[in-house]
Amino acid sequence: MYTKLYYLLLYVLFLEPIDLIRLSLDEKVNVKCRGDRELEGILYAYDPHMNMVLGNVKETSQKITIDEVTGEESTMKVTRRIEMLFLRGDLVILVKPAINIGIIKA
Repeated sequence: MYTKLYYLLLYVLFLEPIDLIRLSLDEKVNVKCRGDRELEGILYAYDPHMNMVLGNVKETSQKITIDEVTGEESTMKVTRRIEMLFLRGDLVILVKPAINIGIIKA
């Protein structure tokens, strides 16, 4: 059972949903993007439009190819590393901390 202190701390820390992003600054985050792309990297900056600057990024995307002869579809996972990346906010679907944030447990 959670205590009143727990709920008070949640209220102070998370006044708005974007506060979860604020608490993830300089931490590793996972970002799901449009076009079946996923990014994992350190969040250095963001703005209210969800534009982000990520460092030490691992990008994973799916490449789908169709065999012209058989018509079979095959999926290949493609991964690449990017040292520094500016991500435009309109591509962002989901942002989550790569690890759980240490919020007080009752």
